[in-house]
Amino acid sequence: MFEPPHSMAKMRRAVKNDVAIIGGGPSGLSLAASLGAAGLSVVCLEREAIRKKSRPDGRTTALSYRSQKILKSSGVWPRLEKQACPILDIRVADQHAPLYLDFHHHEVGNSPFGWIVENRIFHKALNQRVRELKNVHVIEATAVQKIENDGHQARIILNDGQIICSALVVGADGRRSICREQANIPVYGWNYGQTAIVCTIEHSAPHHNVAVEHFLPGGPLATLPMLNQRSSIVWTEKAAVADYIMKMEEAEFTAELEEKVLSWLGHIKLASQRFAYPLNLQHARRYTAPRIALIGDAAHGIHPIAGQGFNLGMGDIEVLTDEIIRATRLGLDVGDPSILLNYERRRKFDNGNMVLVTDILDRLFSNAIPPVQAARRLGLGMVQKIPPLRKFFMRVAMGETA
Repeated sequence: MFEPPHSMAKMRRAVKNDVAIIGGGPSGLSLAASLGAAGLSVVCLEREAIRKKSRPDGRTTALSYRSQKILKSSGVWPRLEKQACPILDIRVADQHAPLYLDFHHHEVGNSPFGWIVENRIFHKALNQRVRELKNVHVIEATAVQKIENDGHQARIILNDGQIICSALVVGADGRRSICREQANIPVYGWNYGQTAIVCTIEHSAPHHNVAVEHFLPGGPLATLPMLNQRSSIVWTEKAAVADYIMKMEEAEFTAELEEKVLSWLGHIKLASQRFAYPLNLQHARRYTAPRIALIGDAAHGIHPIAGQGFNLGMGDIEVLTDEIIRATRLGLDVGDPSILLNYERRRKFDNGNMVLVTDILDRLFSNAIPPVQAARRLGLGMVQKIPPLRKFFMRVAMGETA
């Protein structure tokens, strides 16, 4: 059982719990909701004030069908359902080639491929759900100074002197993870030399709940359907080109973007600020250390080309929650090495495959080399004409094969 927060005079007294989560972003709060709904005592630590996480940042989250089921089981989805836009169809276009690869959700069932939700709305829903769970406590605006392990429990020492004692510490604190650093877990990866420009647009023609991935020489341009005749744009370009684009006046930027989206949405106009995010690949060599587990971007950061980055983290959450619940039912310590080993075995291979696939896709499609163009267009044509291949890729999009 954890104890409530104390006054500053008693701040060094330990707060005890089953699981301590470092990171109060979407992955950390999603895990807190999942474990809290299962009856575990949880402390979630966030460096910033939580309310700052709900500020607009131009980004949206693509939630797969599998991720939606996880959020539904933890009680988060009812707060999101009316604010998330379903993806019913997916179109893949290769530059100006006349051939499209189209996926229709009714070919694999009645459920959407996924949903698009604004990050600020998603974070607000997660925060509301976590706050109503009595066995989940959020400590915000605090930083982790040190993580210790005495063999029986982990001890997190905060910068204000407070001590969090936990059977298991989960790092959900992003690509620059303090938890991963404290556990001495190495990573491999590289920069793509690309930048993702993200914004929201309004348009004159309806999107019909179609998500479009348009491959261009500088990188993919994704157009993701949102509510109220809006779409989220994730426009990947070479870093130098992206810098130039970000400096454009709004009218020039809008004209350039309208040409890139092939005008299938009609006339467009900006409905948000523009934001730029450098892209890189990063994958942890291990997902665990004694009494420590990594999830989400702390474990793996991939190219946004397939829109599966957050969904990989949701897969981590599903498996780690399952392993922790199994441990409690068997009367095991939730930080037991066997539990952590099972978690890593169940996730690292699948995540590694997606890291590899997204990297290959970016290298394959982000160029205008004629022989490569011919080969990939042949491949798109084959997928379009072979039903089993089409259904496989559709199930990948729904998160059902990971």
